Amino acid sequence: MARLKVGIIFGGRSEEHPVSVKSAREVARNLDLEKYEPFYVGITKSGIWKLCDGPDTEWETDSCPPVVLSPDSNVHGLLTLAEGRYGTIRLDVVLPVLHGTLGEDGAVQGLLELSGIPYVGCDIQSSALCMDKSLTYVMARSAGIATPDFWTLMADDTIDTAQFTYPVFVKPARSGSSFGVTKVSRAEELPGAVETARHYDSKVLIEAAVVGSEIGCAILGNETDLFAGEVDRISLSHGFFRIHQEASPETGSENSTAVVPADIPEESRLLVQETAKAVYRALGCRGLSRVDMFLKEDGQVVLNEVNTLPGMTSYSRYPRMMAAAGLPLSEVIDRTVSLALTGKIR
Repeated sequence: MARLKVGIIFGGRSEEHPVSVKSAREVARNLDLEKYEPFYVGITKSGIWKLCDGPDTEWETDSCPPVVLSPDSNVHGLLTLAEGRYGTIRLDVVLPVLHGTLGEDGAVQGLLELSGIPYVGCDIQSSALCMDKSLTYVMARSAGIATPDFWTLMADDTIDTAQFTYPVFVKPARSGSSFGVTKVSRAEELPGAVETARHYDSKVLIEAAVVGSEIGCAILGNETDLFAGEVDRISLSHGFFRIHQEASPETGSENSTAVVPADIPEESRLLVQETAKAVYRALGCRGLSRVDMFLKEDGQVVLNEVNTLPGMTSYSRYPRMMAAAGLPLSEVIDRTVSLALTGKIR
């Protein structure tokens, strides 16, 4: 049987570029080459697209041929340029292993829609919606899902530091992996935290702190046919959870450990999974997403954020939660590809 031609796009221009490369390496290690013929498209930090042998350590400096994803649905794939001649590679499906802006926010998804190629993960609308935390909260609240109290600041907005009860968290509204996030304990710290967040996004979110355990749930599927991975809990020794901020996260975090399965009561685990599914549906997610939440002492579950293309690295939460539920990364890849092609889990 002919192998599926799968385009694997990784890298990108966001601050999460290194994480994307690590995710792509893990995907490559777990890709069944009897089923798939991979075509690796690496996007450098400056935005150059390259057709690579794979996401190895030298791909950005190697003389890989230039490549673009054609928006022409008749091409249905890639345009290459080698030795002064154009060529085409027809793809059956694309797996965009991209995190953050211009990868997880609907930009690449729009190009894929134009190309006519089926792709893994959320569509343009849900990608853009989940990338903007303030819009995520508005939609979740309209579906009856609890969120933190929050305020948004646009580029020219000023703030009255006296209006908040501290502590609060200040975040770029449209960024990921804790980049630009600050916990503010006193009013005089707030202006500096806002400036830090504005290095990543002109739109800033100020959130009331939620007292509770940080928990997550991996979801896979479309519409009503959803599979929930095991719930995890972030155990903190001090400070707050800052994913991908360590110099070498493969060796562990300086202040946190992901406990999976989460050491919480069974009724709380089921509530977390059902809440994650409700969030997923309310925001129109498809394929896969990781839903991060808080579990309060009174048992209430409060939404934190949704990652529409969660990390797939060796230390990432999504593959660990799925593995704990009996789905290794190779099977996660198979199921998400099937969802992209048929809309159903096989």
